[in-house]
Amino acid sequence: MGDISRDSDSNELNDPPKFNFGEKVKSKKVVRNDGTFNGAEIGEVLVKKGEVGYVKSINTFLQQFYIYAVDFPDRGYAVGMKGREIESLDNPPPPKPAKTAEEETA
Repeated sequence: MGDISRDSDSNELNDPPKFNFGEKVKSKKVVRNDGTFNGAEIGEVLVKKGEVGYVKSINTFLQQFYIYAVDFPDRGYAVGMKGREIESLDNPPPPKPAKTAEEETA
């Protein structure tokens, strides 16, 4: 299985979900089948970085994380993804402030 963090200090469920139903999102990484996606070989690429989808449902995993079922219309299926694996295209994060010269040399 992948890198499941069981860090007891982090629990996403203490806050509302980062994404809403129907929200347009983009994959931040390549997602491969970890054995939980029927009809694909383990390790097979399910979603490529940059592919666009829509949040279809929101569930939880290990009573610690939100899992977003993201529908990828071009692929014809939905994939369960963690919040850190997607970013919103409807509500993009604010741009990061530019680094100062001191921060760049540190």
